[in-house]
Amino acid sequence: MKKLKEILFKVNIDSVYGDTDIDITKITFDSRNVENKTLFIAIKGYNVNGHDYIDESIKKGASVIVCEKLPENFKKNKLVYICVNCSKSALSIIASNFYDNPSSKLDLIGVTGTNGKTTIASLLFKLFNELEVKSGLVSTINIEYDNIIELSKNTTPDPITLNHHLSEMINKEIKTCFIEVSSHGIFQKRVNGLDFKGMIFTNLTHDHLDYHKSFKDYRDTKKTVFDTLSKKSFALINIDDKNAKYMVQNTSAKVYSYSLKSKSNFSSRIIEQQLNGMLLSIESSEIWTKLIGKFNASNLLAIYSIGKLYNFDKIKLLTAISMLESVVGRLQSFLSTNKVTVIVDYAHTPDAIENVISTINKIKSSSQNLITVIGCGGDRDKDKRSIMGKICSDLSSRVIFTSDNPRSEDPNSIIDDMIEGVSKFNTDKVSVEIERLKAIIEAKENSIKGDIVLIAGKGHEDYQELKNNKRIQFDDFKIAKQIFNK
Repeated sequence: MKKLKEILFKVNIDSVYGDTDIDITKITFDSRNVENKTLFIAIKGYNVNGHDYIDESIKKGASVIVCEKLPENFKKNKLVYICVNCSKSALSIIASNFYDNPSSKLDLIGVTGTNGKTTIASLLFKLFNELEVKSGLVSTINIEYDNIIELSKNTTPDPITLNHHLSEMINKEIKTCFIEVSSHGIFQKRVNGLDFKGMIFTNLTHDHLDYHKSFKDYRDTKKTVFDTLSKKSFALINIDDKNAKYMVQNTSAKVYSYSLKSKSNFSSRIIEQQLNGMLLSIESSEIWTKLIGKFNASNLLAIYSIGKLYNFDKIKLLTAISMLESVVGRLQSFLSTNKVTVIVDYAHTPDAIENVISTINKIKSSSQNLITVIGCGGDRDKDKRSIMGKICSDLSSRVIFTSDNPRSEDPNSIIDDMIEGVSKFNTDKVSVEIERLKAIIEAKENSIKGDIVLIAGKGHEDYQELKNNKRIQFDDFKIAKQIFNK
């Protein structure tokens, strides 16, 4: 229970109607969750406007309404109305206040960028716990701490969910929490009001332009999270990405850099790569890791950099890093009964798929074929489809275009967009199989001993999103194992 005036601290308020010295037992932006003594925040969402549900919230017992536009009949009720300029921003601050600002009571470290967020955050979580620093994780895959695991609905959760879990982490004596910070989460003000100890920038490539409309908007959205870091915070940037220095040009945080090819605070290089791992040199020390690829070398360097900023012993740190295994759906592989290597990866952007395929091509022999099974998501940035079609057909021995998460779009139309990027020299490499299950079966039927099959785009997702918000169970890794090991 909290006093209303306490949870409104630092909220940018336009006007107040009613007494703020009242008790609040619950906060929500979902009218279905309203009960007595609830503060309801009306949020203008992508598809739904919470202002349309104010009356319903009142009927269910809401005592406080936070909104951007007051209802016409608001004076008829004895409720408290708080009028704000931005409900989304208000929600984040209210949620932090309601849960006693938990982000200020532990080290909250964010990871942002197009690629690498899940891998870095998840492996840092494993690393810190291995090095006996009790830690939590908020990622695309799950929220995890102290044997509690909850599947994630969004890369960056809504502020109430997020602050609730951060508060629980405090109760469990968690010292550090690693969180993926998405561009959607930043734009929708989900991380407003959070006190970040540090922020990691990985890279910036073509993604989410269906949402942000332009690369500049996407880049500038990412930058805002660095602009708000305090002097007590740090920013760790990958200076191999041309956007890295732009991200921190207005930050107050202490800036550190990492790189595989440039002078930086922390550096590394790849010595040798195989399908089962690679040999790295990190600050003149050699380390064998089970992960592969230049992008993973960069991810591991970011992880090492954080470890050094926390003053972990170098030998213990490198030893622990060498034991880390791939995150679910990130270059996750198995060897089939007929000796075909099957790799499942989340790569769903042009840059990510090019990195994955290029990595495999560098490692495999000339006699090994690479068969790529891939689709593109519906209701998302259409411009990247032809680019991804070109990359896959240029760099693979054979490509099977299939359905990903078509959502409201026709899967055939999505594949047509991908085919537009295929050059006339590569058309013989390409086949189409709309059903993802049949596409994986086709990949098996066209593979021989020693070949590599890459199933890309969905990674850890164990479902497909179809028309009318329908979801069906579909786990690439599990299904591939069943098919290839028959």
